[in-house]
Amino acid sequence: MIYVMLAGAILAEVVATVCLRASAGFTKPIPSVVVVAGYVTAFVLLSQVLKRGMALGLAYGICAGIGVALVALAGVVFFQDRFSWLQIAGLALVAAGVVALELGRQH
Repeated sequence: MIYVMLAGAILAEVVATVCLRASAGFTKPIPSVVVVAGYVTAFVLLSQVLKRGMALGLAYGICAGIGVALVALAGVVFFQDRFSWLQIAGLALVAAGVVALELGRQH
């Protein structure tokens, strides 16, 4: 259940961040409302993950790392963002860091 809540927090943050760009500086009402609701949802879910015992560094590291990768991917899909090979390698390192955090928790 804890990982379902963490996944929900990540998804809410990603949706909110994508809508942040779509809100055009909070001039478009619907994306602006989604931004606020998404971030509130993300923090509520993350707080529940922490309440249930996941370490702060692990929870935030996973949330931030996966969130960064998904937001970057959403930028490519929805906004035609382009990345250099160096930036792609950086995203791969972020993903490797998330895996290392999770594997380190096992020991």
